[in-house]
Amino acid sequence: MRKIALPVRFGIIISALLVAFFLILSLFGLHTKPMFSLLNGVITGFGIYETIRYYKLEQGKNFTYTGGFTVGLVSGFIATLLFTVFFLFYATEIDPLFLEKLLNVFKGDYRVGVGLVAFVVAIMGFATTVVLTLTCMQLFKNSNNVAQNV
Repeated sequence: MRKIALPVRFGIIISALLVAFFLILSLFGLHTKPMFSLLNGVITGFGIYETIRYYKLEQGKNFTYTGGFTVGLVSGFIATLLFTVFFLFYATEIDPLFLEKLLNVFKGDYRVGVGLVAFVVAIMGFATTVVLTLTCMQLFKNSNNVAQNV
């Protein structure tokens, strides 16, 4: 149980930061601008980085690539799931016109339901998590390269 506590804790923190960022954008009417979703990657990346860093500090010499990769994935997946649930709640209960405003940005006549948009949000979050976890693990992995005199 102790192994899963760290990524769950960080996943909840990451999702709270994503929700807070989304709500701050919505205060200014910027939550329908896709450009700002790039900062979700920055928030998620920082959270995954901190999760792996903290895990490496806990493990010390017992740190493995697999363990670090696992905690990064779990924290990102939990954050994605929680944010997707919030997104669904926001789009259906808080601002029912949100989806219409969001799709107006793309200047097309799309007949898309909230389920499809939530699915896309989840897939984007999962893909971002995998890429950022692989990226962060490049910083934390133990190198087996032999130093050479040049």
